[in-house]
Amino acid sequence: MRHGKKNNHLSRTHSHREAMLQNMASSLILHKRIETTVAKAKELRKFVEPILTRAKDDTFVNRREVFRALNDKDTMKELFGVVADKIASRPGGYTRIIKLGNRLGDNADTCLIELVDFNELLLAAASEKAAANTTKTRRSRRGAGAKATTETAPVAVASVEEPSAEVVEDEAPAAPVAEVTSTEETPAADAPVADEDSDTPKA
Repeated sequence: MRHGKKNNHLSRTHSHREAMLQNMASSLILHKRIETTVAKAKELRKFVEPILTRAKDDTFVNRREVFRALNDKDTMKELFGVVADKIASRPGGYTRIIKLGNRLGDNADTCLIELVDFNELLLAAASEKAAANTTKTRRSRRGAGAKATTETAPVAVASVEEPSAEVVEDEAPAAPVAEVTSTEETPAADAPVADEDSDTPKA
């Protein structure tokens, strides 16, 4: 039964497997990316990430533990000199596995395992995307519609007030016209009376 056996032995003995993982970890730290099978890459990730975490804190104890796992001086120099500064702000997840497909010959699943902070193309793309997200402002149509209604409301009030002022101006000249007509009618009534008086002596 396979209960609780999570580690993949990779069809190797313990010493063979440890030696292989040490060599693969040294190659990954020195060259920043290596090509291997998916099964080996997953085991390598579990082996190398605790080493990278220890390298972020440069103490005597950490150097001794890392050297016991890697057993290579050139790798130690590269790890504590270049890689530790690059991954200092990353809380974890230092490696990335990119699947490449099946290998000719044995049809094994191959992949590329690399250190995340040393892939310049993906870092540049991520920075451009972050910059685009920060400069882009999103405007909603609801906000624009509300502004338009608030702007049109004062115009409607002003248009209502203007006709009332014109009505007041029209009423004022109406009074003098009525006075003129009353003055014109009174002489007209007097004129026929004068004519009647003039006609009576003639008869």
